[in-house]
Amino acid sequence: MAKPFLTDSYLRQTATWPSEGHHILAQYDETSIVVYQAYRPAIADFAVTHQRFGGQFSLTRMSWIKPNFLWMMYRCGWAKKADQERVLAVRILRSGFDEILRQAVASSFDPAHHATAEEWQLALKRSAVRLQWDPDHDPAGKPLARRAIQLGLREDVLRQYAHDWIVEIRDITPFAHAGVQQSREQLIVAAESVYLPADRDVAVRLGLTPRTP
Repeated sequence: MAKPFLTDSYLRQTATWPSEGHHILAQYDETSIVVYQAYRPAIADFAVTHQRFGGQFSLTRMSWIKPNFLWMMYRCGWAKKADQERVLAVRILRSGFDEILRQAVASSFDPAHHATAEEWQLALKRSAVRLQWDPDHDPAGKPLARRAIQLGLREDVLRQYAHDWIVEIRDITPFAHAGVQQSREQLIVAAESVYLPADRDVAVRLGLTPRTP
C-alpha cells in the first residue's frame, strides 16, 4: 500500500523549523524518507510508470537528491525550469538514505574533517556520494541563514538508489504548480521535520547542528 504524501501549512511549520544552522529537513517515518528530484517528462514518465529509474535516466552521471521540498522548489523554479518540469517525490528506505549519508564527502575542503586538502581530495575521489550545504530559501526564493543539504550520487550508490532502495515514486508536479498560486499565509508545503541519521558519528562528520532542547 502506498504511503501518504503528507502536507501542512508553511507558516505553521516554519515556526517550528530551526532558523539557522545545518539541518536535514525531510518527510520520513520509521522505515522510509522522501527525497526530491526534477526531470524532463521522458525520465519522469518512465520512473512513475515503472517505479524505478531507467530509460533515459543516466547511471553514468552524478544525480542529485534533495530531502527538503522548498529547496527543491527553489532549484527547479516550482517546476517551471527547462528539463525540470516534472517534480518527483521519491520515497526510499531510511536504511538506504543513512548509507548515503555514511558515504558522503563534502564537496569543499573542511579542515575540521580532513587533516589536509590532499586527504580530502582522495576521499572525494573514492566516495560515491558528494555532500553540499547551500543556503535554504523561503517560498519567494529569499536565502535563509539555515543551510539545506543536497547529495550527489554516482556509481554503485546511484544504482542502488535507482533500483533497490525505492519504496514509491510519486509525481507531485501539480502540487508544485499549486504552490505558486498560494499566498504565504495560505501556502501548503510538504510536511517536514529535522532528520537525524541513525549513527551519531555520521551526524558529527556531516556537520549537522545539534538541536537545543
